[in-house]
Amino acid sequence: MHDEDLIHGDLTTSNMLLRRPPEQLHIVLIDFGLSFVSGLPEDKGVDLYVLEKAFLSTHPRTEPVFEAFLKSYGASSKKSSPVLKKLDEVRLRGRKRSMVG
Repeated sequence: MHDEDLIHGDLTTSNMLLRRPPEQLHIVLIDFGLSFVSGLPEDKGVDLYVLEKAFLSTHPRTEPVFEAFLKSYGASSKKSSPVLKKLDEVRLRGRKRSMVG
């Protein structure tokens, strides 16, 4: 999705469906109402940040799952390096905002 410069805009686990068969589960993304096209690593990093926050707030103790997702993202996306770097920057901004209130 990101390699094609499509930003979901609301990338959460609530907008994911698992398609069977169980031995080959596939994730299907739904609800592209907030989606847009952008090649900016910032927009892609924010998409990933929203997904990370969804994992942490909705699914306790799933940090390893999100880390596995990031590893897979890095291995499969041709444009992952600047996106993952930007994700780190977005995380820092999020922490500063939560500390200030």
